Amino acid sequence: MIQLGLLGYPLGHSLSPKIHRAALDACGLEGNYSLFPIRPDDKQGLKSLLSRVRSGEITGLNVTIPHKQNVIEFLDELTPTANAIGAVNTIYMRDEKLIGDNTDAPGFLSDINQFLGDHQSSIVNRKSAIVLGAGGSARAVVYALVNGGWKVVVAARRIEQAQQLASQFEDVNAIELNLQTFQISTFDLIVNATSLGMIPNADQSPLPENTILPPNSMIYDLVYSPRETKLVRSARSQGLQATSGLGMLIEQAALAFEIWTGYNPPRDILYRLVVE
Repeated sequence: MIQLGLLGYPLGHSLSPKIHRAALDACGLEGNYSLFPIRPDDKQGLKSLLSRVRSGEITGLNVTIPHKQNVIEFLDELTPTANAIGAVNTIYMRDEKLIGDNTDAPGFLSDINQFLGDHQSSIVNRKSAIVLGAGGSARAVVYALVNGGWKVVVAARRIEQAQQLASQFEDVNAIELNLQTFQISTFDLIVNATSLGMIPNADQSPLPENTILPPNSMIYDLVYSPRETKLVRSARSQGLQATSGLGMLIEQAALAFEIWTGYNPPRDILYRLVVE
């Protein structure tokens, strides 16, 4: 019996159980996927949960906000990708070691390339991007974009956090994201890697009210619940191409599932079941 799960807090609106149970069914595997809500300051809770992975009781874990960096001190080893990003979203045992990996970066890159490819006539050079946020998800996005040849700016409400993230990559700049005064300049791609706009706060946006977005820019919001966030809705009302992070969610989940089980689940089935 394959036991999988998601570590984070809060987890009430997560689609991960639906995705991974669909993956188990599609691959003909017997197993389950559970939610493990652990508060940000509960270190003992983290240790206890990870000990269940060490013992083999749990086959693998996904990790989401706010634990993508918190878990690192309890792991034996990071993959090169997780180490470069400085954040973990997938945990498993290999050779008696508790390993932290990151499938967010390849998951994002796969989905963003498909998104841009579908609308490539709407964008000029696809090389200038601003990433809103500086947490674990933002780290994965910046890593993916930099390795894809993009020029990246990180904007966060705490400028020190943005600067710390930017300093880990060559030619990445940092600016403050002040919701009262922030004015976005010309970028080919705008990526929201914050949780602003996520249910139950669907009336929020990572940008100030009535922000005029750059013409011909494209918007990628990692938030996928609700399906159309306030940011995506605003961008579309201005005639811009915009999408949620549902595609990235499915892709990073499928990559993690393959790491845990050796089975590559069909993305079309996962997507179809999620959007029903």
